[in-house]
Amino acid sequence: MKTIKFKNILLLIFGLVVLNGCVEDDDFNTPNLSITEPTLDGPIVSINSVAGALAQAQGGTSPLDYTNENTIFTFNIEGQNQYMEGFVISSDEGGNFFKEMVIQDNFENPTVGLKILIDVNPTFVRYEVGRKVYVKLNGLTVGIRNGVLALGSLDGNRVGRIAASFEEKTIIRSAEVQTIVPLVMEINQFSNSKTNLFIQLEDAQFNRADVLTTPVKTFASESGDQFDGERPIESCASGASVILKTSTFADFKALRLPANRGSINAVLTKNFFGDAFNLVVSTPETINFNIEERCDPDFFECTTPSGGGAVFYQDDFQPYANIAAAEAAGWTNVNVSGGSTRFTIGSFSGVKYAQVSGFNAGTSEINVWLVSPPINMDNTTGEELRFDVQANFDNGTILTAYVSTDFTGNPTTATWNLLDANIPTGPSGGFASSFTTVGPINVSCVDGTMHVGFFYQGSDPDATTRYHITNVRVTGN
Repeated sequence: MKTIKFKNILLLIFGLVVLNGCVEDDDFNTPNLSITEPTLDGPIVSINSVAGALAQAQGGTSPLDYTNENTIFTFNIEGQNQYMEGFVISSDEGGNFFKEMVIQDNFENPTVGLKILIDVNPTFVRYEVGRKVYVKLNGLTVGIRNGVLALGSLDGNRVGRIAASFEEKTIIRSAEVQTIVPLVMEINQFSNSKTNLFIQLEDAQFNRADVLTTPVKTFASESGDQFDGERPIESCASGASVILKTSTFADFKALRLPANRGSINAVLTKNFFGDAFNLVVSTPETINFNIEERCDPDFFECTTPSGGGAVFYQDDFQPYANIAAAEAAGWTNVNVSGGSTRFTIGSFSGVKYAQVSGFNAGTSEINVWLVSPPINMDNTTGEELRFDVQANFDNGTILTAYVSTDFTGNPTTATWNLLDANIPTGPSGGFASSFTTVGPINVSCVDGTMHVGFFYQGSDPDATTRYHITNVRVTGN
């Protein structure tokens, strides 16, 4: 009897040792197993052919209509099997991709990409970045989902996720693994046909309002980050901006944004609404901002002491029923690029503000000035400027603030000094929750008559951020 018990104890100890060896760590890297190239029982088609099937379903449009999310195409479930091939360019290891996998047609010089929706998480343990995969198309549905080309199962009248039980039958690993070479692009080269591609944006940086303040913003752990953190990235070459989107479930959401400049490798996609380009990274390690010198513009800087004192000029736009009333009170409101976009007076919850947006302007160049009435700077010292801004439907920081001492009514003939004003960034798909105070900005070295100028420099549809400006005030002693 004792012998039996002793044997049982030995078996128990042996089992615990084996179990401990199996769960020694949580490294879920792709198993180092030899994979044999599969033999497929049907023809292989390209991602471009799959996109072409959808284009025909849309009525033969070429290129695809990426705004048409109502038209779908479902491959026959019966008949000969056919397979699509592509290379994996996304990873859900860091939690920034969820129940989806992005593939493109080649590991270098890609021309088309596609998002596979699948009810499986994680997928990186089987389909690592660079792995070639084959996707059995029979019974699957292709369509536009959130502004990009997507493949999955039919869910009502749209593309839904492939059931987990169908994963092994649908997605087949190739033995081929390649290093994905990012496609180098500038922001102004982004297009619908380039979405779902692994791209590289060179010589870029995060907006200074996010990284040159204290504390530096995180990828997606700010109080206003409900589902995703949206952080503008600016091109040093063109000044154009694009949003880096990070899930609030990403492992790296609490990391601080890098303040330097450099290059970023990411998947080019769209926002939830499908109306603006976004970048998404699988890991922050593909952000190589290692150049210390930023490309911010040169700002007007007063070195004389400032601070303290009382408000001697203030305008919160409350007295004005419309923009004509504000202009009658001394504000100058002019579009110098010839379009119809101008500042207007808006209000919400009892707060009035000067409002501007290039949305639906229909022009590629939108240059609008809003210039304050004259402000006498001769009777005070230590002056500082502040104003409140709300950034909404943000697709780039396109508002700047200036001061001038020789403005006479025409903004194009005045001498303007660019202020170091950290214009806040806002959500891409709605309104910011509150106004942000910009300043204090030291203007103590300005003498005589000062005008504050707000310059909106947009382009429809790429740069149309909506701004609300209010409570412009100057303090002095």
